[in-house]
Amino acid sequence: MKKMLCLMSIAILLLLSACTGANTSSSGGGSSDNTMYIGLVNAPVSFNPINSSDIAAAWLEKFMFDTFLEMTGPLEFTPKLAESFETEDNQTFTIKINADAKWSDGTPVTSNDVAFTLNLVANPKTETAVGGYLTILDGLTDNGKFPDGVTEIPSLTIVDDKTIQFKTKAPVDANMVKEQLGSKFMILPEHVLSSIAPENLQKDPFMMNPTVTNGPFKFVKYAKDQYVEYEKNEDYYLGDVELDKLFVKIMPAANLVAQLQTGEIHMNAAGGIGKIAVQDFDTVKGFENVTTTTDKTYGYQNMSFNTETITDPKVRQAIAYAIDRQKIVDQLLKGEGEIVDGPYTSISPYLDTNLETYSYDPEMAKQLLEEAGWDFNQTIDFVVPIGNKVREQSADIIAENLKAVGLKLNTTTYDFPTIMSKAKAGEYDLMLIGFTNTIDPDLTTIYGSEGSSNYTNYNNPEVDELLAQGKQEPDTEKRKEIYNQLQAIWSEEMPIFTLYSDFDFAAVSKNVAVGAPKVFGFHNDLYKWSLVGAN
Repeated sequence: MKKMLCLMSIAILLLLSACTGANTSSSGGGSSDNTMYIGLVNAPVSFNPINSSDIAAAWLEKFMFDTFLEMTGPLEFTPKLAESFETEDNQTFTIKINADAKWSDGTPVTSNDVAFTLNLVANPKTETAVGGYLTILDGLTDNGKFPDGVTEIPSLTIVDDKTIQFKTKAPVDANMVKEQLGSKFMILPEHVLSSIAPENLQKDPFMMNPTVTNGPFKFVKYAKDQYVEYEKNEDYYLGDVELDKLFVKIMPAANLVAQLQTGEIHMNAAGGIGKIAVQDFDTVKGFENVTTTTDKTYGYQNMSFNTETITDPKVRQAIAYAIDRQKIVDQLLKGEGEIVDGPYTSISPYLDTNLETYSYDPEMAKQLLEEAGWDFNQTIDFVVPIGNKVREQSADIIAENLKAVGLKLNTTTYDFPTIMSKAKAGEYDLMLIGFTNTIDPDLTTIYGSEGSSNYTNYNNPEVDELLAQGKQEPDTEKRKEIYNQLQAIWSEEMPIFTLYSDFDFAAVSKNVAVGAPKVFGFHNDLYKWSLVGAN
């Protein structure tokens, strides 16, 4: 009987895949040719390496734009575009670019490209999501921008064509710089984009069709909400690229399961954007054609408050007490996850385990709402992104919890690009969203008053000051003290209520010889990825 139920489940998934999956002749599956297929649940907003606040876009960009370093483990770095990324005093950093690195049109990658990109990010006219990485640079404002009258970063020095230096305002933790500017920052080709005004960069066609890149794969096509197509870079500087083509197919989570079974995809994306629903774990583990792994991650799901509409911290605290997070972990994640208290998961060395947390307490929620004078006739606009099945189901539990304490909700769901648009415009009261931050504890982009991902419109000068201190403190233990203070403030003021971190469940086809989804170092050595039996 159990076997029959399993077969019926797979048949339903296959039918669902056939009805709703992208079906194009160019993005099919299988490994009869030298083409790999990966499944993804979130569609990208654009392909602008300096303005991608959504995880999916940044992840997709790393197939075609190399970072200086790759983080292959917690604060473990491997050279990539950079032959070296070093400092002797934790204040002056020297990057030596790989001598053979070149853009896909044959133009050498040089220090000028690095300076061009950093200066673009520092320009107040440029729309960017990575400006927080530059706040530490000497000669820039606390927001990482040019002061009035300045047009180039004063502390940036081009030593030669392949060597560039920058200086921070004070000694800093070198690992923070290596993670942010080393393993996450991607540069743009100066010879292609220098004529584009900074204020027009995001709207330039290049950002949806990046024709000149420096990674192992070149961009071919984006079929909106269906797939991204790449082809091998025939002249990649690190070595011959084994795969001829690579497709990343965008689909609902249920289709990931079906297409892993049929071989239409070779693996799911890691990092929270290729989530297989926990109720399907056993089904996928039973597939004879795949292998699976489960890992803890530093990504997490949260409820973001629009602090301009839900203004009273007591109301935000009440909502936190009203939510049964343990039910989400037990019922939806089947124990394959953990409750997260604050913006650091259990694998972070900066998590303050002594901080008082919010337990499920509906009576306390009601009391705080009464104390705050909440108008129970007011309707709360609750927005939820589609694509992550557990997150969608968690919204149902959360809605039930909030209604149980007397709150009125209007729940709406949107695709991820629409969610990002609403987040930036502040068109919500409560919003479910996932964050995959850095192992380094700096969260200026999220909690800083000028942070590029501060969708809550949170503004606390004390927090801004502590965030600045945290970035400028080179001593690890002193940094922990600063971030403990911040965690206490965020817990009290509650601009964001963290919910849970679901463990990363990865599945990879046995037809893959080299390559696998993993939390750290997913994009490392992409040029070596290969299929069994491919020529």
